[in-house]
Amino acid sequence: MKEDLSRQAYWRANIRLVLGCLVAWFVVSFGFGILLAEPLNAIHLGGFKLGFWFAQQGSIMAFLLIIFFYAWRMNRLDHRFGVDDDEPGVGS
Repeated sequence: MKEDLSRQAYWRANIRLVLGCLVAWFVVSFGFGILLAEPLNAIHLGGFKLGFWFAQQGSIMAFLLIIFFYAWRMNRLDHRFGVDDDEPGVGS
């Protein structure tokens, strides 16, 4: 019974992390790149309008950062719940 609660807590934490990453990705790519493109175009970054920059490069960079953040947080989450690769008996 206790193991089931631990699995549920691990799964809930994992889903919460995935949803947070998806929201960040949506805000950067759709929000900044499309919805807020016009107001952001008043700002220039490296000679380019900021709305254009978010649509072309910013969302890609944010996506890469989200991937690294997700991997880092999942390693910590795995370690906290004792399911990381360093645990004896895992994967054997």
